[in-house]
Amino acid sequence: MRSVTYSMSTSLDGYIVGPDGGFNWSVPDEEVFRFWIDEIRGVGVHLLGRRLYETMLYWETADQDQSLDDSQLEWTALWKPLPKVVFSRTLSTVQGNARLLSGGLAAEIERLRAEPVEGEVAIGGATLAAEAAASDLIDEYRTMVYPVLIGGGIPFFPQHERRVDLELVESRTFGSGVVYHRHRVVRQD
Repeated sequence: MRSVTYSMSTSLDGYIVGPDGGFNWSVPDEEVFRFWIDEIRGVGVHLLGRRLYETMLYWETADQDQSLDDSQLEWTALWKPLPKVVFSRTLSTVQGNARLLSGGLAAEIERLRAEPVEGEVAIGGATLAAEAAASDLIDEYRTMVYPVLIGGGIPFFPQHERRVDLELVESRTFGSGVVYHRHRVVRQD
């Protein structure tokens, strides 16, 4: 069965965007960007909320941008064909290799998990992750922690009323001071 991962950049105080909605503090350097390229190779389908989808739309046509470097072109070549499912109640259409759903996240995750194909089911966006976490559908939490305190905004970790035990599977510190943590959810069978 395919695993479900939630992976995003976060500030040291736990936010994916600041109080003003900005995330310019999380622009990856070359080393971190190379890591993200390697990560996306293991993804079979990416689930996105509207805000993240709109942010990532740039990469659907980025290969036409003459100013991109080799790493950015490589990311674009991996991102564009990647199947995406966009969850939104306000969008009426999506672009690229994406399909639109207005609800039914748990059912969609269970359907995707059961598909006999390779690659993780990746979740992007705090709202979507919170809904998946509330239904105990996330298998791994992956944080790219930036050495900055932004004081508020949208938290990385969903707020819910239950304990979730985690096991540290991997940790890496980059030259920029960014720290990657990969935690697996420990389930009692």
